Amino acid sequence: MSLLRHLALGAMLALAPALAHAGQLVFAWSPNPQTPQVDVALEKGYFKDAGLDVKIVPFNSGRAGFEALLGGQVDVAFMAEFPAATGALMKQKFVIVGDLARFTGSRIIGNRKAGPLTGVSDLAGRKIGTTIGTNVHYFLDTALAEAGVKATIVSAAPSDLVPAVSRGDVDAIAPFPTFYGAAKKTLGANYEELRVPGYKVHFILAATPAMTGKRAADLKAFMAALKRADRDVAADPKAAMAAVAKDMNGAMSPDALAAMWKDVDIGLTLDDGLTDLILSESNWILKQGVVRAKPLTRAEVAAYMAPAALDAATN
Repeated sequence: MSLLRHLALGAMLALAPALAHAGQLVFAWSPNPQTPQVDVALEKGYFKDAGLDVKIVPFNSGRAGFEALLGGQVDVAFMAEFPAATGALMKQKFVIVGDLARFTGSRIIGNRKAGPLTGVSDLAGRKIGTTIGTNVHYFLDTALAEAGVKATIVSAAPSDLVPAVSRGDVDAIAPFPTFYGAAKKTLGANYEELRVPGYKVHFILAATPAMTGKRAADLKAFMAALKRADRDVAADPKAAMAAVAKDMNGAMSPDALAAMWKDVDIGLTLDDGLTDLILSESNWILKQGVVRAKPLTRAEVAAYMAPAALDAATN
């Protein structure tokens, strides 16, 4: 089945409960630059080889896919790690079964008219736009706190940040990575960027608890297919870029992907670093007053990690 047919079928399935028959798996995923393992597995028929009928359900955000998973509409969902922190605080029922890639190029973008941007200290007293309550807000707030810098954070929708910094409504922005290119093009000679090490966006796979229980065999097959594709991506990145570019219908060329992947650590894993990050994010969320809950312990966060299927595929 072609990817377009997968997506068309997914749109219909999005309103129905996830199929629970053995060998069938409903997966919340949309073509994107950071998960080439999925593109390769689809292109080469690895899910079918593993005895699975994988139905792709597209969502416009990882958070929406995660909400569908919590509602029982899908079996596995792809997303960034940040929604999992809120889910854990709310004691939602899900597990994290894999970490497909890590984005290491998070940055703060400034308008040169507001002054140079050579370090976080240059942001003192400035107005910085970001989307409140998201992982980029967490990234910005953490960077400022670690540097002991005070600035005014201004909330804006993701698509409004680049126009805001271009007009001078704010001095700098911490946008989602998908807007980095637009910011550079719009600001032109006034473009400034500051890369702040430390925070990595983790692109993870969450699953329903049933996938590690009565449907463990299906999850094991699913992860084995992705691990097989993971090895292919490592062996032939150019072929993987071509598969991604094809599924994205030309939205990103292989050359553009090659440039982006310099800031992406691709490789299917699940380690303690993700546990530590989600714990940190959960504590930050509580400080924002967004969620009223008891602080999580590290053991409580670690309990959401379910590495057995990936371990079986790796060994």
